[in-house]
This record gives sequence, structure tokens and C-alpha cells, in this order.
Amino acid sequence: MVEFKVVISDGPKSWQIVVDGHHANSLVGKKIGDEVDGIFVALPGYKLQITGGVDRDGFVMRKDVPGISRKRILTARSTGFKPRDKGVRKRITVAGNTISLNISQINMKVVKKGAKPIEELLVAAGKIEAKEKEEAKEEK
Repeated sequence: MVEFKVVISDGPKSWQIVVDGHHANSLVGKKIGDEVDGIFVALPGYKLQITGGVDRDGFVMRKDVPGISRKRILTARSTGFKPRDKGVRKRITVAGNTISLNISQINMKVVKKGAKPIEELLVAAGKIEAKEKEEAKEEK
């Protein structure tokens, strides 16, 4: 059974949701940069864009590495490598840009908002508790 942790970002706020079953199966094969309907993560009316992710062993997904396999690439400052000194390059292992069964976390951002707020939809779907919603109101 496929299960992903999906992190949805909308400006300064983000939510982590567990997606499994047929909704998770529909995300398999999508690539970084693809737009998906929010119904797959219990957000009807929303459009989300896939911005990245992490595989089961902690290797980050890279947009410029095609496929589902891991590759060792030589990179300077970019996704997966932040050197302290200028001009340093390093060979690192990264995952490809396509979502497969090996991916454990998928990062998404909101491209088009729906009629209802995200907190309201997630509480109604049982993805987050109402207590978290009350804390969000107090922060405002």
C-alpha cells in the first residue's frame, strides 16, 4: 500500500498530511513542476504544484535528474548541498524528479485557492484536529 507524507505550503503556513490509498496511487508518476488537483490531498477546489520531495532513505528529489532512480551528480551550491566556502563542488546522491513508490515525502505549494480555507477543509476531512485550528486563529 502506497503512503506519502504531503507537505502543503501556502505562504508562511504549511500543513503535513498523510495520503494513502487510491489518492496516493494517482500521485505516482507525476513529476516536479506538475500541477495536481487538490482533491488528492483532501483539498477540493485547490490546485497544487509539486515542488520536491524526499525518498525513503532521505535523498532529495532534483528537478534536473530525470526518472525515478538515484544518481550521483557533481554539484555546487544547490538543492541537496550547501557549502560554507565559495566555489566548492561535491558529488552527491539525489533522487530523480518522478514520484515513485520509494518516495516518502512530497512537497507542494498552493497555486490556486479554493472557496474554503485550508484549515477548514482539513478539519472536516479529519486530517488535522480542531485544536490545531484554534491555535492557528490565536496566532493571527
